[in-house]
Order: sequence, then structure tokens, then C-alpha cells
Amino acid sequence: MRGRKASLFAALAALAAPASLLAAEPSDFRARLPQDEVIYFLLPDRFDNGDQSNDKGGMKGDRLVTGYDPAAKGFYHGGDLKGLIRRLDYIQGLGATAIWVGPIFRNKPVQGPKGQESAGYHGYWITDFTHVDPHFGTDADFAALVEAAHRRGMKVYMDIIANHTADVIQYRECAGKPCPYRSRADYPYQRQGGVGGKAINAGFAGDQDHGEANFAKLTDPSYAYTPTIPRGEERMKVPAWLNDPLHYHNRGETTYSGESATMGDFAGLDDLMTENPRVIAGMIEIFGGWIDRFDIDGFRVDTAKHVDPHFWQMFVPAMQARARAKGIPNFHIFGEVYVETVDAGPLAWHTKEGGFPAVLDFAFRQAALETVAGSGATATWERMLAGDALYRDGEATARILPTFVSNHDAGRFSTFVRRAFPQASEEEVLRRVMLANAMLLTMRGVPTIYYGDEQGFVGDGGDQDAREDMFGSQVANYNDNRLIGTDATMATPRFDAGHPLYREIAALARLRTAHPALRRGREVIRARGDQPGLFALSRFDPESGAETLIAFNTSAAPIKAQVEVDVRSDRFATLAGTECAASASAPGSIAVSLPPLSYSVCAVRSASPQ
Repeated sequence: MRGRKASLFAALAALAAPASLLAAEPSDFRARLPQDEVIYFLLPDRFDNGDQSNDKGGMKGDRLVTGYDPAAKGFYHGGDLKGLIRRLDYIQGLGATAIWVGPIFRNKPVQGPKGQESAGYHGYWITDFTHVDPHFGTDADFAALVEAAHRRGMKVYMDIIANHTADVIQYRECAGKPCPYRSRADYPYQRQGGVGGKAINAGFAGDQDHGEANFAKLTDPSYAYTPTIPRGEERMKVPAWLNDPLHYHNRGETTYSGESATMGDFAGLDDLMTENPRVIAGMIEIFGGWIDRFDIDGFRVDTAKHVDPHFWQMFVPAMQARARAKGIPNFHIFGEVYVETVDAGPLAWHTKEGGFPAVLDFAFRQAALETVAGSGATATWERMLAGDALYRDGEATARILPTFVSNHDAGRFSTFVRRAFPQASEEEVLRRVMLANAMLLTMRGVPTIYYGDEQGFVGDGGDQDAREDMFGSQVANYNDNRLIGTDATMATPRFDAGHPLYREIAALARLRTAHPALRRGREVIRARGDQPGLFALSRFDPESGAETLIAFNTSAAPIKAQVEVDVRSDRFATLAGTECAASASAPGSIAVSLPPLSYSVCAVRSASPQ
């Protein structure tokens, strides 16, 4: 491994940030716009264990009671907020300016059918929306995290859920089995158990009338199924209004299409009736309270597309107003709209009709998969970026979309590289991952690094297989993974600031932070093709107009080409990657020469008069 990495270390040396780029962040970190950030996303349970006394969440018993089993990938492993606090140096050293913390709310420790149980280590099975889960620590620990991050000029984004709660409500008709979705047409609100059932909820005009007077007429939740609450769980949820079945859809399992996409139960989780004004007001109070109490800087919103859009149209402005009242002018809210296409339409809809300022850029991820973890045409990027015009404010909205190549649901980019190129050498795999990182950190959007990517993690797949431990794992399925860029395994803590991927990300992140063109500049595509190879674009400083040319080679062969630049762009300096030509070949054209799977970032050193 050491020999294979030698040439890569030489390339990394060119990325070393000058001392000026290592300066502290501006003292007024609140003034930074969303596109100025580099986000680091982590799941607290899998990041670091700073307090072993809370591993079982204050409970006694086996793993089916406490949820704790560090050898099982579907259970709690012991990571917590104190562990995160003690690793802030590591995160900031990576160049991250904001931390997206996976959900920290109190969860149902264990749920699932007998023999298929798993734990709420991920944070998405909430029972108490008002306090930190004891597996992660205390409310005071979270306050300490936010304070410590803010002292460093770093922001903290919370991962929130308004679509559902933990699985508490059961349906009498199903006897513990999944319940098929029952539609409004076949099971209308004013009849019990179907169109032939007895009359109930007289005068209820349906869920599209969001008025309080209308919902006051919805008094019986048994229109589709008969919801019941197991003995002992009647008061499990906090705030107390969440324990009333009237505040849920109670129509059975979603099919992820049609009306069930926003009204069906997501994997058995209790689907909130977000059309109900009581639910809207309740969620505004819950999450507004976290802003009031902890001065957080933004929300990532889980399962956003599975919620009635009217809810977000009410919720988002309320959160922004709450943040402004606390002196937080650039509160960043971005929703999860899971798609697997480079077409922006489904994402952009949620920034217009859906009520979101921004969404996670799944189209960016798909373009990276197709062109770098695949053999797609570089024109794929042109198709993806052409969709920027569809967002609410066009390119301005596109610049605040969090971009990413790996996440906790779909899996790690490195996993897809290994699948697509099973015969590739370790150096090729590493170069492909580095190339994707370079795209992430130099193109438009808010680059979002998924924890562990900087240590060469390669999971077996998505979901639980992509949620490995940073602090030394006891999970056999994790410890047999072959990591990228190192001979180490996951059985030992992986916080190596010398790892080639950590070094590359850190250098590019600081480069981005130092250059307005890479954070806020408009983009102009300069080269693309119908096969793997050259993709190039220019970004322009929003103040000076100075050009920065970024070129990528997605093929396994070297390329040489002339690339168009602004006719005033004369001499160039290499900011990162392969050395750039020192000057334009002629007004409006520069020679680009790139090794296989490489990139170059070239900033105009001077511009000739027009």
C-alpha cells in the first residue's frame, strides 16, 4: 500500500494550503451565507464514545431493553455528544465549517417484529421531541456542543423529523402484520371502515381544508383502520398531544406513490397528519423551542417529500422568523427529497410548491455516480446543471443546495466505485474517490462530507452497512471491510489526519473557503463530451469577475485539449491538482493536460484589458 500511495502524496503536496488559508474563521460566523459552509455530517452513535456510562441510555437489561449491542450493526454502539465535542479539532482540521448532527431526540430504544428487532441508534424513531436521547447524553451536553462549535466559528445543524414518530400505534385489523394502504376514496373520512361503514366525522370536509373549525369535526380515527395503543405506551410520546391517534393518518403502509407518499406509514412508523393545524402548530412550537434554547444554525429535514406541502409552507417561515428573533440571519433549512436521477425537476418542485429554501442535491450525487463511479458521458453534468434554472430562485437557489456523494441511506461513493470497477487497482479506486471529492468541493452548492469518507470507509451497501464506527468497531461486518488509502481496519479508531483523503478534503475545503469564486461564483460550462473524459467549467468571483477554470478527467486515459476561457483571462495560477498552463494559448483558449482520473483548478493571475 505504501508504494501505491507515493504518487498520490506528491499530488497532495500541491494541495497544501498556504498559511493565509489556515487563518481562523471570521468572528461573526453568523454572517456567513449557506453557500460559504463546508458541512460535515455524522451520526452521534457511530462517531466517538466520550462517556461509557450512557451506553445503555440509563436502562438495565439486555439489548432488547437497552438497545445497546456494539457488536450488532443495528443497535447502539456507544457514541455520544461528549465524544463529538472532543473531536471538534479533528472536524475543524478537515476544513468543515458546519456540523450536521444526526437526530439526537429521545427514541424508542428497540422496535420491530420478534426476531427482526433493531434499535433507534440512528435517531429517527422519536418518542420525545423535546429532549436529548440519554444514549447520547443530556440537553446540557448538546448545549455544550453548540457553544464549543460556535467558539470555533462553526455552525451546528440539527436533523429533524416532522413526518412520523416511533412505531407505537397498532391497527386492530392487522394483528401485528403490515397493513396495506387504504385510500381516501375507498375509506373516506366520514365512514368507518370503508364506504359501507357507519357514518362518522359528520361535516369533516377533508384534509385539504386546514382550518381549525374543519378539523374539530374529525373526532373518530377509525375511518380506515382501528388504531390502538399497546398497554404501557399510552403516554410514551412527548409532548402529550402526540399520544392522540387523531393526529395521525392511520391508513397503513405507504407504497411511496400517489396519496400514500404523504399519508402512509413509513416502514411502520406512525405517520403524522401534518394537514391538521394542531400538528402544524405543535411542530412549530417543538422545533422553534430548540432554536430558542440552543441557538442552532439550521435544520436538515428528514423525509421531507412524504409530508403535505402546506405544512412546510407554514413551518419554514415560522422557523426562519424564530431564528431571526434570536439573531440568526442565515438559518439554513434543507429537506431530504430522495431521488435517483440527474434531472432537477422533482427536487426543484419542493423549492417552489413544496415550501423549502433548499433541498439535498441528490441530482449532484447521481451525476457523480454515473460519471466517476461509472462510465457515463461527461455531458451528464451539463444535463444536471441545466436544471438549476428550475429551482425557486434559479442558480441562486442551486448555490445553497447541500451537495454530496455519500450518505447514511444510499451508501458510500467508494462502495459504488468498487462495485462498478471490481478489477480496478487500489490506486484507481482512490483516484476516483478523490476526483469525486474535488467535484464536490469546487462546484456550486454546499459540499457535505459524510463522516468516515475522509478515512477511506467502504461499506457493504446502504443503510446499516454505511453507518460504521469511527471509534473502533466490534461489528464483524465492518471490520472485514477493505478501506481505501490505508492498511488499517475499522477495529481501531479512525481519526487519522494523515490519511490521503483527509488531507485532500482538508486542502480543498480551505481552498474553497478562501476563494469566493468557489463558494459564490456563477458557473459556465466550458467542455463536456458524450463519453468519459474532459469536463470543464469556469466559476467567476462575484465581486471582481475573475475567472477560475476547473477541469476534470473522468477517464482512465490522459487527455489534452484546448478549453475556452474568457478572452480577458491571460495568466493562470495552479490552486489545486495537476499543474495548469501558465498562460492562455491565445485570447479565449487555454491548453489543458490531465492525467487519468485527475483534476486541475486554475485561477486567473491577471486579466488583460478587454
